[in-house]
Amino acid sequence: MELYSGHINRLIEELSALPGIGSKSAQRLAFHLINMPQDRVNKLAEAIIEAKANVKYCRECFTLTDKETCPVCANGKRNHGLIMVVENTRDMTAYERTGKYEGVYHVLHGAISPMLGIGPGDIKLKELMHRLEGEVEEVIIATNSSLEGETTAMYISKLIKPTGVKVTRIASGVPVGGDLEYIDEVTLLRALEGRVEL
Repeated sequence: MELYSGHINRLIEELSALPGIGSKSAQRLAFHLINMPQDRVNKLAEAIIEAKANVKYCRECFTLTDKETCPVCANGKRNHGLIMVVENTRDMTAYERTGKYEGVYHVLHGAISPMLGIGPGDIKLKELMHRLEGEVEEVIIATNSSLEGETTAMYISKLIKPTGVKVTRIASGVPVGGDLEYIDEVTLLRALEGRVEL
């Protein structure tokens, strides 16, 4: 027997399709949204629609932005000769929270995973190699410490070494199998400072 009407069920179903939202959280969110004032609901819906329509990849690092170039890449005070390679925008944000990294980033939007059918051509590796044609001194590989992250790190290292650009990997301190977005700033900072050349 269905407890709720069609519109409520549809809202719960759509919310529970979001990552990290189970059925109970989806119900709580649905009822919260239904009880919100109409103008707040309109603002939320507008923000979602506008973000979907206007957010794109930064033309340099491929993070998500609503401008041609993201704020990090557009910042002339950043060291553009130092590129940290991360799997996704959330990982980039995690490192930015440390407030200590002064270089720029390159967002791969994934990691190599033969089991999932994700190969080197499915992530932003070609774009990374194109960036190395500029004045790049070091590439820091900061992929997750998972099997896919390690595979991606080794692949990138083999690609970059012949170019003469220094390649380093973040130090352990980041737990194996852990996702960067959930790790505290002190651990991330230690991993960055203790990086080793590959």
